[in-house]
Amino acid sequence: MTLMSKFTIHTIDSAPADSKELLEDAKDQFGFVPNLLGELAAAPTALRAYMTLNGFLEETSFSPVEQQLIITAVSVANSCEYCVAAHSAGLKQAGLPDEEIDAVREGRSLSDSKLEALRQFVARVVENRGFIEESDLQDFVDAGYSRDQFYEVLVGVAMKTLSNYTNHIAETPLDEQLEPFAWEPVGV
Repeated sequence: MTLMSKFTIHTIDSAPADSKELLEDAKDQFGFVPNLLGELAAAPTALRAYMTLNGFLEETSFSPVEQQLIITAVSVANSCEYCVAAHSAGLKQAGLPDEEIDAVREGRSLSDSKLEALRQFVARVVENRGFIEESDLQDFVDAGYSRDQFYEVLVGVAMKTLSNYTNHIAETPLDEQLEPFAWEPVGV
């Protein structure tokens, strides 16, 4: 794990004026300013886009566990160490049992068939850059989701693509608060 970012990790005090309020909101929500958000603060539009997509994800028809599963599955598919750690914490907070969190992190099947169908669908969307088979969508629907919910999945994919790629390029260091959830991709 990289110890220092290639870019400035802003604090509320050092951030551009248009990012300060967003970072204050993040601190209120998480109890600290995550390093990812401190980096995105350098470009207020990028930080606002990420925070807006996060708000939109929370407004979807998916449960909190499903929301966290979507963004964790994207992060696993994209091999993003930072985001897998962060959203493993989110899965725990949402109430997913530890053994199921481990399965998500390791790309193994979940015991709940509906959640597993969601995990697999998200992984296929990311790994195939959106070029999925009709059978992938049908498996998602057969598990109990609507065809139209794939649009909501894409909100999570967009949100995590922004942060996963930021973390890859900036080499975002893991926050101390997330260290218990540190993760490394299997086989990379």
